[in-house]
Amino acid sequence: MNALIPLAERLRPTTLSDLVGQEHLSGEHSVLQKSIANGKVPSMILWGPPGVGKTTLANIIATHLNIDYFQLSAISSGVKELREVIEEAKSKQGAILFIDEIHRFNKGQQDALLGAVEKGIITLIGATTENPSFEVNSALLSRCQVFILKALDANALEKLIAQAVEKDDLFKKHPIQIKETEALFQLSGGDGRKLLNLLELSVEALFAIEKNANPFILTNDWVMEVAQTNIALYDKNGEQHYDIISAFIKSMRGSDPNGAVYWLSRMISGGEDVKFIARRMLIFASEDIGNANPNALLLANNCFDAVNKIGYPESRIILSQCAIYLASSPKSNASYEAISAGLSLVEKTGNLPVPLHLRNAPTKLMKDLSYGKDYKYSHLGENNFLEQEYLPDAIKGTKLYQPQQNAREQEIKKFLQDRWKGKYGY
Repeated sequence: MNALIPLAERLRPTTLSDLVGQEHLSGEHSVLQKSIANGKVPSMILWGPPGVGKTTLANIIATHLNIDYFQLSAISSGVKELREVIEEAKSKQGAILFIDEIHRFNKGQQDALLGAVEKGIITLIGATTENPSFEVNSALLSRCQVFILKALDANALEKLIAQAVEKDDLFKKHPIQIKETEALFQLSGGDGRKLLNLLELSVEALFAIEKNANPFILTNDWVMEVAQTNIALYDKNGEQHYDIISAFIKSMRGSDPNGAVYWLSRMISGGEDVKFIARRMLIFASEDIGNANPNALLLANNCFDAVNKIGYPESRIILSQCAIYLASSPKSNASYEAISAGLSLVEKTGNLPVPLHLRNAPTKLMKDLSYGKDYKYSHLGENNFLEQEYLPDAIKGTKLYQPQQNAREQEIKKFLQDRWKGKYGY
């Protein structure tokens, strides 16, 4: 095997049965397996995180069907390249067009695909790390089947390592003992490509340093050391995507506008999708700021709308303004904690009956059954409040929302204390 080709590429599966970690798609009785076996696959969107087999799956399908295969990247290709492929495909007896990161295509580019997909000129396979419901035009999405690929779990990552040790020439040069795998798993984050790239770097560095070892022993400490010194190598070509967005979010959460702007700059300079950045800030505004500053959600939502209209390069200014505002805003995760506690309570207690006084009573029979009886209309009370129970009897008095120590939520806490006089701990 050519050692200049990365390990992840040397081990790329060529058959569906070799695809690791996606057994729900590659299994013998799966819809996709049956479609491939019948020689006719639908246009599809492959949705999943990086390094889980989206490109590999497209290659396998094309190879098995033995038809012409075209590949474009939405990062570097526009309508011109798209139309050239479609024109060439017209002369073929069926063709597959694989578009990596299809979520980066704008509406015009996606619309250019519609006619070719509808007429069967091409079978589209789009790959995306983003929810296609948000990122793919509804007209195009309705003509595609969505297949979800999962992040690789520990068992799948173990299988990849075992395949590398068994099949690749790198591991046949010298006896290697992989003593620990926790660091490999943790740093890869369910990304098979990242796992294999880091494994290759670690093993090659081990060969260089421990020239006469027998066997070469790979440990967590060694993997971590290699990762720290070679981060740019094994995270190249955008694979730091999730690490950098994590640093960005944590900088804003930690109220550091300088860190937030730095990591934002890293994403912008790397060509990150403006909608991806803006969407994460929109989530952050509710999850990490919430009612400590409700205006944060409004600003983040306006930011999302604005960058959709403007795009790069001007949208960098809007993203910067919003990131600085969110980082400099008071923080509260009370709303996040409340809904998490609520969902946990529902899972634990099941579908408890709605108390009779809270039920709707549009018919005489329902009224005869006491639906709505004794309900107190809050607006008739002083300050538009009348005390009554709003939870099912089995969980009455349960507190899900806890105001936190910031000025706005302390105002909310005082309001609730004035209303509930100690109930729910307010």
